[in-house]
Amino acid sequence: MLTLNPGLKNVVVIGGGPAGLMAAERLRAQGCEVDVYDAMASVGRKFLLAGKGGLNLTHSEALPAFLGRFAERSAEVSAWLTHLDGPGLRAWAAELGVDTFIGSSGRVFPSSLKAAPLLRAWLHRLRASGVRFHMRQRWLGWDETGALRFAHGQLEQVVRADALVLALGGASWPQLGSDAAWVPLLAARGIDVAPLKAANCGFDLGAAKPGNATPGWSEFFASRFAGLPVKPVALHFEGRSGRRFQRKGEFVVTATGVEGSLIYAASALLREEIAEFGEAMVHLDLLPERSEEFVAAEVARPRGPRSMSTHLKSRLGIEGLKAGLLHEVLSREAYGDVVVLAQTLKRLPLLLTAARPVAEAISTAGGLRLEDLDAGLMLKALPGCFCAGEMLDWEAPTGGYLLTASMASGWVAGEGAARYLMNQSISAMPCSTQSGPR
Repeated sequence: MLTLNPGLKNVVVIGGGPAGLMAAERLRAQGCEVDVYDAMASVGRKFLLAGKGGLNLTHSEALPAFLGRFAERSAEVSAWLTHLDGPGLRAWAAELGVDTFIGSSGRVFPSSLKAAPLLRAWLHRLRASGVRFHMRQRWLGWDETGALRFAHGQLEQVVRADALVLALGGASWPQLGSDAAWVPLLAARGIDVAPLKAANCGFDLGAAKPGNATPGWSEFFASRFAGLPVKPVALHFEGRSGRRFQRKGEFVVTATGVEGSLIYAASALLREEIAEFGEAMVHLDLLPERSEEFVAAEVARPRGPRSMSTHLKSRLGIEGLKAGLLHEVLSREAYGDVVVLAQTLKRLPLLLTAARPVAEAISTAGGLRLEDLDAGLMLKALPGCFCAGEMLDWEAPTGGYLLTASMASGWVAGEGAARYLMNQSISAMPCSTQSGPR
């Protein structure tokens, strides 16, 4: 067994995602020695995965609306964002030489629409500042003396640090490193962890058509349309306990149900509805730009010898996937009823019965309860242990909100750890010199 860095005054950051890297950056800015440990062969793997779709870095939404995306945790996240908000994140990227732009939806992207250049520039700056990286190091918890244990292949080593920042992620995409292996390690130290649940996730469908015994799409529909987007469309949800959601956007049909940005935006509400009642009914407006009166009039317009499918295509542009959705939820008789058909075009029902597994989700809810951490994100029960990112009990939709708040929490944890060390140093001074910094 090896002992690394004996007696060195430093901070260990475990987790090389955006939150951990931001914590390391702030610690170095405050003059701390910083070592980053990660179980993977390289850092930022989930960050790079997010970048495959263009790296939605943040959102240009005004702060009041921005904070509303964090629901019941908006007050806590608001405190993080005073240090690093959307405009601050854009300025931070600019310092790395990465220009950003605001898309038509208000989302903010790097001009290159790629994550790799930003990550390379960030890592270069961190290494140049003195941050040290240790890869393929799986954290095993603490030994009996309080030192950190790591496994590197068959070799185990212990590392001593004056403060610790944990940024280990949740349980989504475990193949990229976020496998929630930290949960039993902290539970063994008496830390309560809220159960980890899927967030920004897809959902499985119940029987699409009333009377069908088999849940999900028909084999024909799934084989033809799985993987394709539905747009434009509006999603309406009114839960039995007052949960409400209404927004226009797009989603993707899967082999077993639905996923995509519009679904992710409502996923927290849908997940809790299913947990409480076993199902969640949503309705789709397939023609969100058209009024109910207009749609009803066009459907009822005489069609002569044309089929209803041809009529809907020529009068309303309903074809392909949207036409398939109608056939999935309507019987032959209902499809021929112009009143029912018009109503369904504006309010197509889908019964969702289960969230997809947490390992498939973009992010997770649950984790370390914020009430158990102080303002600097230090665990009250473990002095000197700070936590950041997705392992904390908060959630946010995609669209830049999730990444912004994760990085902001890393900022807070890094600054909190540096402040903790400074206070510890002041406390250790002889009484005659404890006048504090000037």
